[in-house]
Amino acid sequence: MKEGLIVVSFGTAVERARQEEIRPVEEALLAQAAGLYGLTAYTSPTIRRILARRGESVLSLEEAFQAQAEAGTQRLYLLPTHLLPGWEYDRISAAAEEARGRFDQVMLAPPLMGDTEFVRLLAGGVAERFPRQPGRSVVLLGHGTDHPGNLVYPALQCVLHMAGRDDMLVGTVEGWPDLDAVLEQLAKRGDSRVLLAPLMLTAGAHALEDMAGSGPDSWKNRLEAVGCGVETVFQGLGALPRVQALYRQRLDRLLGRG
Repeated sequence: MKEGLIVVSFGTAVERARQEEIRPVEEALLAQAAGLYGLTAYTSPTIRRILARRGESVLSLEEAFQAQAEAGTQRLYLLPTHLLPGWEYDRISAAAEEARGRFDQVMLAPPLMGDTEFVRLLAGGVAERFPRQPGRSVVLLGHGTDHPGNLVYPALQCVLHMAGRDDMLVGTVEGWPDLDAVLEQLAKRGDSRVLLAPLMLTAGAHALEDMAGSGPDSWKNRLEAVGCGVETVFQGLGALPRVQALYRQRLDRLLGRG
């Protein structure tokens, strides 16, 4: 049976983030699935249009399905690089369901934080990345959503707390915990320094604007306004070998290898 793999991401128009944080994940997964017909796709039409104007062609998920069908793929594996089971993941799941008629089998992997095991594994990775320092709190900034999948953020916070990392706080741009909740926790800790880092696959537009932009409502400026000395990290999770290994583990599970 001919098998194929589609690695699907939301995408980013920030070229550095594409090259340093999405592409390494894609390459790791395609290498892990050597022997399968592998393709990559972006779900965001806006990002695909921006890239097309720059002369860069990226497949949509529908185009990737079509290419797999034309190649004669019978068993199709679909691995999203999305972090949580939110609205974007729901759309991928619906698209996979619609595509089932073109293939003998379509198998979809959960998002990276799609279960308790991988929330715990990711917590271990970010805790290792940022060792505890006296007088410093680490704030991890995720995208957030009004989807029930936003639960992964307080779940991650709980895992970090139970691991003894009360210096690590999880916040979100569009969900909860929000900035006010994080500020309340920082006030209780009394640390004078904050390390602010993206809890996102890429350090793209949200990191450049919402996290550390020049506007008064950016997290960096709000934290400085209450007296914190803020250091920012502009590196998404996709650049980390330990996170790439988690995606490879997701793929192995999808392929029935582990």
